[in-house]
Amino acid sequence: MELDPTRLPRHVAVIMDGKAYGRLSKSGQAVSRTSIVVCIVSGVLMGSFAPFVTRALTAGHPLTPYSIAVFFTLAAFLCCFFVNVYFMKKPLVGTPVDFSGFFKARPADHALGVLGGAIWGTGTVFNFVAASFTGVAISYAIGQAAPMVAALWGVFVWREFAGADGRAKLYLGMMFLLYILALVAIASAYQAA
Repeated sequence: MELDPTRLPRHVAVIMDGKAYGRLSKSGQAVSRTSIVVCIVSGVLMGSFAPFVTRALTAGHPLTPYSIAVFFTLAAFLCCFFVNVYFMKKPLVGTPVDFSGFFKARPADHALGVLGGAIWGTGTVFNFVAASFTGVAISYAIGQAAPMVAALWGVFVWREFAGADGRAKLYLGMMFLLYILALVAIASAYQAA
């Protein structure tokens, strides 16, 4: 089994990100236990797919990275019919919504959704292809830098922390520093291999 040299910095970075968001008092809504449970279960599910990808790439009659991407995307597509409908009817925050909102959205909003899906799909395929060259641990660790990219968008494009206090900004700075350390660890691990 391959060791992930970035596990600790990535986990602490995510904690720093959570603490920074916790400092924001814009929404004023308390976090429910259900939200925390959903986050934990989602994290466990996201973290558990890497061993399956490793096995699919190496055991018996191995699949290609492209075959894995097809199965992964198909599974994500099928899950949407259950998970999306459930959370539309029982959202973690806000009021329930129905499908009529889909038709009320502007075409540009739908185009952004399709573009986001295309970017995610392309990144997933590249990640699986990279796994066949560098190993799943390293490609998975690189893929887990996605929260840093999301945070960059949140901080610099959407200005989510414009009114944040100094402590929130300190947490954000620590988060970015830890992600950079994780990327350095990835590069070091790959060069050592």
